[in-house]
Amino acid sequence: MIRQIEPAEPGVHWSASALCAQVDPGLFFPTKGNGCPEARRVCLACPVRAECLAEALDRNEPAGMWGGLTTRERRQLQRQAAA
Repeated sequence: MIRQIEPAEPGVHWSASALCAQVDPGLFFPTKGNGCPEARRVCLACPVRAECLAEALDRNEPAGMWGGLTTRERRQLQRQAAA
């Protein structure tokens, strides 16, 4: 069971409040073709989802589910923002 936690206090990195820290990290790096529905459910409930996604986009994270989006979804979002 994942326990709900509050967003991080000011001055504390967002990852301290990330729900993904409570589950197997492999869940967020699926094999090719797996849409990682379990990881998406964790992300959708996470209080720091926006911060996670922003950091993944800033770093151009090449793999995994970040902020509720897969690598392909993040690339598409970046292309749309550039257009």
